Amino acid sequence: MRNKVISALAGAALLMGGAAAAQAQDALARIKEAGVMKVGTETAFAPFDYIDAGDHVGLNMDVFAAIGEELGVEIEWITLDWAGVLPGLEAGQFDMVAGPATITKARMERYRFTPPIAEATVALLKSAKDDSITKPEDIAGKTIGSGHATAQLAQLEEFGKTLTPAPETKDYVSFNEAYADLAAGRIAGVANSLPNIAFVAQQRPEIFAVVAPFGTKTYFGFPGLKDDDHASLMDAIDAAILKMKADGRLGEMQQKWFGQTFDTPDAVTEPNI
Repeated sequence: MRNKVISALAGAALLMGGAAAAQAQDALARIKEAGVMKVGTETAFAPFDYIDAGDHVGLNMDVFAAIGEELGVEIEWITLDWAGVLPGLEAGQFDMVAGPATITKARMERYRFTPPIAEATVALLKSAKDDSITKPEDIAGKTIGSGHATAQLAQLEEFGKTLTPAPETKDYVSFNEAYADLAAGRIAGVANSLPNIAFVAQQRPEIFAVVAPFGTKTYFGFPGLKDDDHASLMDAIDAAILKMKADGRLGEMQQKWFGQTFDTPDAVTEPNI
């Protein structure tokens, strides 16, 4: 009986020791042990992330494939609407967010951002046949759409306060829905970051046209959790992106997906918004 008790205690000690070891590992160690990094994203944010003929494509795919190679892990994509992406990160559904997201003061208080991977300054997309909008101020009194819970919508609303009469804003679950309403004539424009709407206009120049940017200069980055457990993971991802920037791979990806490159800082410490 004594031997059985000792054996049971030893087994319990091993289990507790294994659990303690697992808890001692940080996010990067757990990811490397599993060989997989889970990345949350939405697939309605071309050209960063979208579905083309059934395939998941975009700048995010290329950048995270390279990050995965640097870390020695596979990338597992978890897709959902943008409104659920950041809450999903905080709930532990995935390790990192692709997005990307506009780097703002409010978001930096809650999340840690990677080095910028593109410019995010807000501009307007209009109908190619609409001659009434030639500059941002021309949206006064018109209905303009943007994405729900996005920095682009917030900037549109702030800009609208400077106009008389103020434009009516309409928010959408995805920007693709906003583009569809614009094409159908149900709204007069869509406010989104310049790289996104430039891509949309390039794909369908007979339908859409770009109006000059109106927002404050901002940048896109990938958000992760801002805690000690994820510090080494974010350090590793930062290093991988800066390496891609230094050796020209990031510029090649930007050229591939945007038709241009962006002069971005290595880090954003004081966002403009």
